[in-house]
Amino acid sequence: MKIGIYGGTFNPVHNGHITAARAAVKALGLDKLLLLPANVPPHKTLPEGSASPEQRLEMAELAAGAVGKLAQADGIELQRTGKSYTSDSLRLLRQQYPEDELWLLMGSDMFLSLHRWHEPEVICALAHIGAFHRTDGDADEGFAAQKQLLEQQFRARVAIIDNEEIIPISSTQVRQALAKGEGEKLVPTAVWGYIRRCHLYGTALDLTRLTPDELRPIAMSYLKPKRMPHVLGTEQEAVRLTQRYGGDEQEARIAALLHDCTKKLDMAEQLALCAAYGLTLDDLEQRALKLLHARTGAEIARRTFAVSDGVYSAIRWHTTGHANMTRLEKILYLADYIEPTRDFDGVDALRKVVYEDLDRGLLMGLTMTIEEMESEGRPVHHHTMDAKNYLIEKGVTL
Repeated sequence: MKIGIYGGTFNPVHNGHITAARAAVKALGLDKLLLLPANVPPHKTLPEGSASPEQRLEMAELAAGAVGKLAQADGIELQRTGKSYTSDSLRLLRQQYPEDELWLLMGSDMFLSLHRWHEPEVICALAHIGAFHRTDGDADEGFAAQKQLLEQQFRARVAIIDNEEIIPISSTQVRQALAKGEGEKLVPTAVWGYIRRCHLYGTALDLTRLTPDELRPIAMSYLKPKRMPHVLGTEQEAVRLTQRYGGDEQEARIAALLHDCTKKLDMAEQLALCAAYGLTLDDLEQRALKLLHARTGAEIARRTFAVSDGVYSAIRWHTTGHANMTRLEKILYLADYIEPTRDFDGVDALRKVVYEDLDRGLLMGLTMTIEEMESEGRPVHHHTMDAKNYLIEKGVTL
């Protein structure tokens, strides 16, 4: 397996990094790409107001989704104290990937000074070198001479990577733009949302007065990249259902965008949030991770974004449902269930029924959920049973 290793301060990661990473994937035929934020970069001091190492890692995780499915962020350099020397990171990565082909990726300036780095002989022994060639100004002779030096002095294997989509911008320029309220087009969408949500680099957005369009990138910043299409699909489906059955389209969008905002948290993190928010959990919620993100997500939506009671309730009940659901609660529950990326046996039949009659669609969705969980031996929450029984008592039939 070919693994690309792309390190940097990523303060913040921007679209120039993204296009370079994509170029490396294509040119080298990489099977995996690791984005490694440095903890304490050895070659420079981070300016005042920089994002923390943990925040830079989170932005790198979000940016990985913009590179592609084979990209991921790695916090290996954040686990060490002291300066983030590349040779130390490569030693650890070589232990983790003993049989794989490692490619250390770097920009022009880093490549041309590599022979002066800490332990360049170790770096060249542990990984091949992939250097991004800026055709807008780099001297080909300088690149060729450095390639020859590394090959002769350190027995390095060097590949020069041309980036056809080069974006000539630095993180310094991005930070300056962000401080002026600009920069949206310079960073990946979810990174833009994260920066604004966390008020990094001098941004100061009021999170309690957002339109759905303003909220969307911020909502994406809460998610793992693979979940983003689902949330965007849920928003689209919620709009269609609102247009079919009435209601406030803006509230439907907001509820859909935030419904999974704590989905990526593990059990310990979910329980910690529940404790912080004073939430009382029943026996099943205390041991069923899947149920908790609806509880904590609703709290984030209310406390951070000041959503309406209707939106809060829709998020709160989008996983289990409950008896006598509101129209918005039904719409979010079903939009989450049938959005375009969903692909499971029976989803097309469910979609058809949902658009014929909202309550019949809800009853069908609840019934499918209950049958699936019972067949897998998983306990069904009593609120889900209550929701189904309420509809049946109302005379709803399939």
